[in-house]
Amino acid sequence: MRLLQITSLALLGAVAFAQQFKNPNNLGPDMPTPQPVVEMMLKAAKVKPGEVVYDLGCGDGRIVITAAQEYDAKGVGIEMSRDIFDKTEARVKSLGLQDKVQIIHGNALHVDLSPADVVTLYLLTSSNERLKPSLAKLHPGARVVSHDFQIRGWVPTSVQKVTVMGMVHTVYLYEIKPKG
Repeated sequence: MRLLQITSLALLGAVAFAQQFKNPNNLGPDMPTPQPVVEMMLKAAKVKPGEVVYDLGCGDGRIVITAAQEYDAKGVGIEMSRDIFDKTEARVKSLGLQDKVQIIHGNALHVDLSPADVVTLYLLTSSNERLKPSLAKLHPGARVVSHDFQIRGWVPTSVQKVTVMGMVHTVYLYEIKPKG
């Protein structure tokens, strides 16, 4: 089992390295968040009905779909890959969630995050650093939840761990404080 963990981490590191330099707009590897981690992230953020949950690099949309289905929240997923975007948009339609979930084809660095009550991330620490100016503009009380990668210089409100298939995942919760 330990060898599997080391191999998985090495593969994740290699994928992250390759993707980071293949396209400078990529913010992280295409690695889906396991469903138990999705559930922990949304629970940690204390998502309430009617709140708006943004997922930056939403992949198959599992975070925003779960937020809509389980928390009666509105979801906005941002996905840069056209192929993944098309599949995720089709999945949202097939689930009948078009009124609650919107998938945007674009780069998270260029999206207005101001409507968000919760922002979820599974991006590299260096990408979180690039997003900090946008995240810092969120309204007081908004929450940022990051899977496995910290936001440097920010102090998390909570840090939780969950083991899925022998891999330990860390969930960092940050709360936006009032200015001044």
